[in-house]
Amino acid sequence: MSLPHAILTALLEKPSSGLELTRRFDRSIGYFWSATHQQIYRELGRLERDGLTRALPSAQATRGQKKEYEVLPAGRAELARWTAASQDPKPLRDTLLLRLRAAAVVGTDGIEADLRRHLALHEQQLAEYEEIERRDFPPGRDAIEDRLRHVVLRAGIDLETFWTQWLTRTLEELAETQGTPGE
Repeated sequence: MSLPHAILTALLEKPSSGLELTRRFDRSIGYFWSATHQQIYRELGRLERDGLTRALPSAQATRGQKKEYEVLPAGRAELARWTAASQDPKPLRDTLLLRLRAAAVVGTDGIEADLRRHLALHEQQLAEYEEIERRDFPPGRDAIEDRLRHVVLRAGIDLETFWTQWLTRTLEELAETQGTPGE
């Protein structure tokens, strides 16, 4: 049920077309809640049908013109209700961890290369998050909106830091069990 809430959040931050929402998801919300172009458009239609958003009237009526959406009071109320509701943490489901468990049974052939690939991807994502932090959150941005956006980014930084450290240690463990020096 979170995609509609992610879209409501993005639209409350700035009324947007479906295409603009897709681009914004790629640059911000998508780091922690991804959605395809089709999912966003499908959900925009549902939100409009349910009376939570509406397409803004356009200045000129032209065929094929993009619709820009805004959140209606019912949409704001739904987002506030959802934000205030209690929700339990979701259990971790990660195929890499499952594959490592399976490797304990069937052997580790091929797993080291994929661990190194994962490490490189997490290092790249960490660098990107750190650049966003430097660019978008300079000292002195103390408004509650800025602080909340920053703590979400910090969660991403902390998770990527965890994964890079964990993958490095795992590669070292694997190298020790194979009798080769770790990197």
